[in-house]
Amino acid sequence: MKTKTKTKAVKATNQKRSIVSKRFVIRKKLVGQGLIIKYTNYDGKVCDYDHDKVYNEHQNRFDSMPCFKKRKIYTQTHNLPKFVRDMKAYI
Repeated sequence: MKTKTKTKAVKATNQKRSIVSKRFVIRKKLVGQGLIIKYTNYDGKVCDYDHDKVYNEHQNRFDSMPCFKKRKIYTQTHNLPKFVRDMKAYI
């Protein structure tokens, strides 16, 4: 019975958590949490992205933005940013 408990715990840690947002968001405090963020853009299309993949791929870009330096957050309401859409895999 202990083996089953350990197996379930391992499965739970391997799964990524997902959260629903009203916009595309990159937050410094969410880095490393393994989140999949889902939101619906203005065209009604549901967009999913791996927060850590996007941040790690464009870390220099985010870290050099004045808004990110000041507030530790970057958001975009209407759609995924072009540099994210151009990524081969963002999920």
